Amino acid sequence: MAKQLQPLAEAATQEAEEAARRGRHLRALCGASGAERALEELVFGDSLVAEEGELLQRLAGPPPLRATERGSLLRDSSDSEVENEAKDNFLPSKKPAWVDDEDEAEEKIDMTHRYKKDMMKSDAEKTLSKKQFKKRLQEEFQRAMGGVPAWADRENRKKSRRTASDNDSDEDDDLLCRTGNFISNSESLPRGILQMKSCLPANQERLAGGKLSTVQFHPSAQVILTAGRDRSVSLFQVDGIKNPKIQSIYLESFPIYKACFSADGEQVIATGTHHKMFYVYDMMGGSIIPVHQVRGMEEKFVKNFEVSPDGSFMLLTGTSGYLHLLSMKTKELISTMKVNGRSTASAFTPDSSKIYTYSKEGEVFIWDVKSRKCLHRFEDEGSLEGKCIAVSRNNQYVACGSVSGVVNLYTTDVCLKENNPKPVKAIMNLVTPATSVTFNPTTEILAVASNEADEAVKLIEADEVTIFQIDFFCSCRNLKIKAAFILPFAIPESK
Repeated sequence: MAKQLQPLAEAATQEAEEAARRGRHLRALCGASGAERALEELVFGDSLVAEEGELLQRLAGPPPLRATERGSLLRDSSDSEVENEAKDNFLPSKKPAWVDDEDEAEEKIDMTHRYKKDMMKSDAEKTLSKKQFKKRLQEEFQRAMGGVPAWADRENRKKSRRTASDNDSDEDDDLLCRTGNFISNSESLPRGILQMKSCLPANQERLAGGKLSTVQFHPSAQVILTAGRDRSVSLFQVDGIKNPKIQSIYLESFPIYKACFSADGEQVIATGTHHKMFYVYDMMGGSIIPVHQVRGMEEKFVKNFEVSPDGSFMLLTGTSGYLHLLSMKTKELISTMKVNGRSTASAFTPDSSKIYTYSKEGEVFIWDVKSRKCLHRFEDEGSLEGKCIAVSRNNQYVACGSVSGVVNLYTTDVCLKENNPKPVKAIMNLVTPATSVTFNPTTEILAVASNEADEAVKLIEADEVTIFQIDFFCSCRNLKIKAAFILPFAIPESK
């Protein structure tokens, strides 16, 4: 009992000391002289006395409680808290002031509507609730998409985000935990000097018995085609070590003027030097198909031709400026176009929608393949006689080679607008007629060559229009084959 009363006695002592301190403070406030109080009454009136009394009472605070009164107060407060909790538990719940019957009634979806009839699984499902209809829509969507799309799966998206963030953090940690060269090699060609390695000739296992007229890589396989005056077409597997021969076909009494792969690489088309027929070699079926006569085309000789990049068309260059457009599938004539003078070379655009034709008089005609109409024509600057033409793979440049050895490089936008366009660059590094011009697949290199002189091959950086320097030299015969393996284009053998 004494231990329980000891804390109460200490609290009473502290309150008594606080009351004594407040009393001393009040006496100090009340110690003002009579003159001061009279002056305050004149200025502020008699209400100041009452207000001051209230102020003193608030400062003094409530009178201290005795120990017995304090204990009873604590018990009353605890009892009141328990009673309040009990009252809260047993209070009756209040009803809402207003209830809408339509909220309680679940809306039904009519499934007999013509837009929803296909989603019915049975005749009993003439009506569905909103939840059921929502689920049915999700099922139809997943059936149409073949499952839940990645963007609609929230859980997988969250997991993928967490995984991606974890991977990024791991990569950052790995990057910071090691040293080395973090700069990768550039895919673009170096400027100035091209270093080439001399490899085994591509046709090492079967050297041509005469002049080679065509050297071409397969569109998709690591195979090279050679054809020439020895009346044979040969295919080689190019590996740079042995270059084994795949197959050779012999065309009797048919010296080959030009041979070319089809766009899909399944056929080889070959034309002769003095024949109006041409051959089609089906590599998949292993058959040689002669095309003796194309109905509607009257030509004594069929020599030069081009195949469209999409594999739909074949363009035969005839005499007197005629151009014959054939179907690549049936080898039948579709239409005939004509230029002023004689046509010497043609080239399809990468999308096969247009044809650039270079005439012997130095004019370039641009044809629309669908309508077979001439869209525009322009004169090649300084050209005395046209020899060859090429369009870059990105359809940005057109290169025209003339008999003087000059190769003019134009942009396609200017060629389609102006009649006398100015070339971006005139390449004058050949002293004999330019007989071959071609771009590499990335349009970084323009190769110009002449078959009337040995080693007459120049490589030009198309964007900068600067000449590359090649750091090895060899005979012209070997250069034609070896350069074809190193570079993404092939150059026929010189005369």
